[in-house]
Amino acid sequence: MPRRSTSADAVALYERALEALQRHEYETAGNLLESVLRQYPEEKELHERVRLYLNICQRQATHRETAPQTIDERLYAATLAINGAKYDQAIAHLRLVRDEDPDNDHALYMLAVAHAQRDEHAEAVAHLERAIALNPENRALARHDPDLEPLRDDEAFRAALEAPPAPPRVDRDRDRDRRRPLKTRSAR
Repeated sequence: MPRRSTSADAVALYERALEALQRHEYETAGNLLESVLRQYPEEKELHERVRLYLNICQRQATHRETAPQTIDERLYAATLAINGAKYDQAIAHLRLVRDEDPDNDHALYMLAVAHAQRDEHAEAVAHLERAIALNPENRALARHDPDLEPLRDDEAFRAALEAPPAPPRVDRDRDRDRRRPLKTRSAR
């Protein structure tokens, strides 16, 4: 029902909506803008600007609801899901990344984290082993990652964290020097 009030009240509500819009709170901004239209029908000049910003809010809300399309978008969505303890959602995003890029060690590491948080040790360790095989730096990261804490007592996890034996060091310079004939000074 329309409310009799001043133009200043309408502008104040409009400004609150713009502040919410600047904070990227599109739903809040949209609700405030709709309130301006409903509560202040006599403010025709203001309504034009309100409708413009209302369209922006609706577009942004629709954009945020669309599913991630690229590998980076899926990794970001998976990160948000893991941080929000939505492990099923994270795993769904990460499987899409893995299907598209099977050698993405970051996605495989994140799959290990998500499965570890669900106490699915075998799956977590399998993903972690693959991530380490692709990028040995993941081994050091996993040693100190609190998200992998549920795996600490798992023998397969501990084995995955052990550094592989170093290949025997070959001193190529020494071997090359042995094969080279000695240079002697020739008589002048």
